[in-house]
Amino acid sequence: MSPLTIKELTDAIGTGITPRMVRHYHQLGLMPQPERSPGNYRLYTQQDVQRLKRIMALKKQGFQLTHIQKLLEADLASETPEILLTQLYRQYQTVMQQITQLRHTATALERLLGRDRHCQATQAEAISRLKQLEAETQTSLDSFEHLWNEMDTEVHQHPEVFQESLHWLLPDLSDRSEIEVDLLSRLVLACGDVSLVSFVRLSRDAIAVSREVLKAGCQIVADVPAVTSALDQPRLRHLGCDIATLIDDPHITNADEAEQAFWQQQLWQERLQACKSGCILVIGYAPSVLLTVCKAISQQQIQPALVIGMPIGFSHAPIAKRQLMRSGVPFITIEGTIGGGLLAATALNALAESLIAKPDCHCYLSQP
Repeated sequence: MSPLTIKELTDAIGTGITPRMVRHYHQLGLMPQPERSPGNYRLYTQQDVQRLKRIMALKKQGFQLTHIQKLLEADLASETPEILLTQLYRQYQTVMQQITQLRHTATALERLLGRDRHCQATQAEAISRLKQLEAETQTSLDSFEHLWNEMDTEVHQHPEVFQESLHWLLPDLSDRSEIEVDLLSRLVLACGDVSLVSFVRLSRDAIAVSREVLKAGCQIVADVPAVTSALDQPRLRHLGCDIATLIDDPHITNADEAEQAFWQQQLWQERLQACKSGCILVIGYAPSVLLTVCKAISQQQIQPALVIGMPIGFSHAPIAKRQLMRSGVPFITIEGTIGGGLLAATALNALAESLIAKPDCHCYLSQP
């Protein structure tokens, strides 16, 4: 096969890569320097195409360029996996430090931007004071804390108006339906982290299906008692929904206990098989429950109408959520390790409340 020009190389990848990015990868050492034509044009081989595809795939998974370079350069024949894992662990620690610093920055901005109309009068004064503090902090490190203390005293004069604060802090959700925006807002309020919005995933039919089956009084099955107790039982019973708990052990208080119980007692796995067709499964604790649900769906052993899958975990939970998103069943989940029983229950509660408050709303049907 004849060599490719840099333009032909980027066209072959087809993932938004530009010649400028390729040249940058050459400078970083991610891509080897190619041979040159007599006219000094870069010439690329199919090997270069495959390497660039690997780079783009790893980048899409969230790896930074320095991480990608380590992975691609690792020679496992002479370099043990333990050494590579140690290097990646150090990079992970660096990323976590960066996240912590960004979280501090976000917190400072939220202190200013997340104020409702009662507090907004102090914003201009606070910004002015912050500009002055640039010089003052050289001699007085307590000036920032003093400023926040002055601003914080005002909050005792009135209750917080959450929706006004969210109006300033949430990303642009103009492409989402009213019901979905309400759902996302409630999830943010349940955990206090606005960045959660970027990780929430809903199948296109999740809202429509949930309203249909809730209106019909479907069965609701939560994975543990803590999730069941967080459900809005009066509203769900008003809709005629029967509420059941899968791992019906009142002594379970955390995800680890739920995970172990599900593995150790066949009873809970058998009970999952007994879930009614068209039910809603609400999973907020045990990743293995969600993994088993996905397997049972693929084997056509159960047919839930909707799965709200938000278990906690650092290895099994992200895998279970990815399997849920590929299952073909309507779903609501949160990518990655983030989750919990309160968030899972909040999602269902939001859907039930919006159905009762606005039974004739069809805004979600017009969304792309």
